[in-house]
Amino acid sequence: MTQSTLPELLRPASYVYGTWHSNPDGQTLVDAVYGRPVAVISSEGIDFAQALAYGRQQASALRRLTFHQRARALKALGTYLMERKEAYYELSALTGATRRDSWVDIEGGIGTLFSYASVARRDLPDERFWPDGKVERLGREGTFVGRHLLVPREGVTVQINAFNFPVWGMLEKFAPSFIAGMPSLVKPAPQTAYVTERVVRDMLASGLLPEGALQLVTGDPGDLLDHVEEQDVVAFTGSAATAAKLRVHPNVVARNVPFNTEADSLNASVLGLSVKPEDPEFALFVREVAREMTGKAGQKCTAIRRAIVPGHLVEAVTEGLRRELAKVTLGDPARDDVRMGALVSVEQRERVRETLVRLQQEARIVISGEAQLLGGDREKGAFLDPTVLLCDSPLTAKGPHELEAFGPVATLLPYESLDDAVQLAKLGRGSLAGSIVTHDRAEATELVLGMASTHGRLLVLNRENAKENTGHGSPLPQLNHGGPGRAGGGSELGGLSAVRHHMNRLAVQADPTTLAAITHEYVPGAQVQEDGTHPFRKTFDEIEVGDSLLTHRRTVTEADIVNFANVSGDHFYAHVDEIGAREGIFGKRVAHGYFLLSAAAGQFVWPAPGPVLANYGLEGLRFIEPVGIGDTIRTRLTCKRKIRKDLRPDETRPTGVVEWRAEITNQDGALVATYDILTLVERARDEFDPPADTLSA
Repeated sequence: MTQSTLPELLRPASYVYGTWHSNPDGQTLVDAVYGRPVAVISSEGIDFAQALAYGRQQASALRRLTFHQRARALKALGTYLMERKEAYYELSALTGATRRDSWVDIEGGIGTLFSYASVARRDLPDERFWPDGKVERLGREGTFVGRHLLVPREGVTVQINAFNFPVWGMLEKFAPSFIAGMPSLVKPAPQTAYVTERVVRDMLASGLLPEGALQLVTGDPGDLLDHVEEQDVVAFTGSAATAAKLRVHPNVVARNVPFNTEADSLNASVLGLSVKPEDPEFALFVREVAREMTGKAGQKCTAIRRAIVPGHLVEAVTEGLRRELAKVTLGDPARDDVRMGALVSVEQRERVRETLVRLQQEARIVISGEAQLLGGDREKGAFLDPTVLLCDSPLTAKGPHELEAFGPVATLLPYESLDDAVQLAKLGRGSLAGSIVTHDRAEATELVLGMASTHGRLLVLNRENAKENTGHGSPLPQLNHGGPGRAGGGSELGGLSAVRHHMNRLAVQADPTTLAAITHEYVPGAQVQEDGTHPFRKTFDEIEVGDSLLTHRRTVTEADIVNFANVSGDHFYAHVDEIGAREGIFGKRVAHGYFLLSAAAGQFVWPAPGPVLANYGLEGLRFIEPVGIGDTIRTRLTCKRKIRKDLRPDETRPTGVVEWRAEITNQDGALVATYDILTLVERARDEFDPPADTLSA
């Protein structure tokens, strides 16, 4: 493409209570590049109380699915959207975003679906609830125990999103909410709602989502928050000022509705005091600041607004930024030769200009200028050239730490000591992201620990991770996205922590057998089943939680200990030195802990070929009591839980993982060791497996 192509006037509709709603009249949106009318949006006539009620009523279908079923749907949805991504790129260019900007939004958002599908399949049970933490013994005899369960909240996740990431902003909230079993009602910012609407249309057309799992309101939110209830969740992304107003909405407060905020923040990047201009870290810092200024035209809540630089390097950094920013070409983002597009609207550009004027009361512009425009309209479009300011007295100034120019603007803040650098970073009163550029580990440690209390995420950037790091401003599904103070005090993403936010944590107290029946996981002390068939002779489908084997006994001899020491090379004195062992903590020679594991395996392993294909791992090993010469051990092996594994295209044998609880006791019945064993077990083919003719031989 050489120029943004303007489609027919778009009329993005809302999807609520199972139908699409649109109006011929409403708010007219113009494209960010040429200022041409691009879309008309409206939410006139929508009953927001009905929309929320519909989501709550329909949510039972979503909650009936297990975590794994939701994860499979999410993965399939990601594949479906990825096949249609070019349509999203075309619309995204109208918002002023370059292809690279849109990649973060579109493919980054879809990638979040894949990430949550993967983590849910890997770390969550194939259940509708999530047993959380360990079983707590509440009585001396072991007949009274407790455990936490996480269950879906029976409400709707209300998303109120910002304009800068119309795809990622929706999908990064939708993914954990969907995995948790909560439907979403999405309210995108009007400026880019037409991009969100196109993605939602495809999500609904995929047929992969239960009815009611996703609703969309493209226009004004009206009285939406008047109708949220205790089981709902509100997830807001936007300005700190708007967040402060919505957080104290009378109904939100009265009903104690969870309100998660991810707000703008004055993020900082610190160049280490030890860095020299010739060091790789110097060039990394300059490039990172320039990239964060120009990516999305600086319209990122994680962008670098304050560049904290050693005083003696200010001039060198300024020159480095001048050279780097001179390479930035400005214009129509659909052109291949353009590196930075427009702000989202002329109104947004004027707000940035007004903030720039206010910033100049305590700082001066050191880099500016009007670049040649490669396509687009300088006045009707929302273009703004990158601008760098310098504040000579940053510790006493207020503007650079309080005023955010949400565009391609950054302020240089000189410092003399690491304590000063930390203080400057903290003056932002809470940030989503910060970065520290240094190769000095002691310096990095001091800065990280100094800045930790006021940041949600910190990147330490140096020559070691220069190629692999994802950058200062890139939230990742696995890590926390949020921050304290001005950043909103909320938390999104962070792997499963975002799923927890959409669930209710319940403490269940019961006897072990009842608790095991409720959680579908074996609880120590619960009744077990012994049917005479060795558990390792059963397929994954035949094994049941609670199936158990109590092995034959074995008396540990001195020869056992000596032979194991010779085979393993472990001649620790407690095992082989009679005098040293008597003077040690056990008062006698004892068997190796790993000998006990080997001896136990010899007791419970079925030697012939069968459904058990491999040992998949060992977890939670604890040695509790010493075993000496002449002591007699036996092992109880009990099925703790089962985890079905998806069949990959390069596999032909369907399998599942069976987790076994192993408990080794001595002749007095005392527990001497306990651990969990994971085995790979053959299972029957089922509805979730791909057809046999699609698998490789």
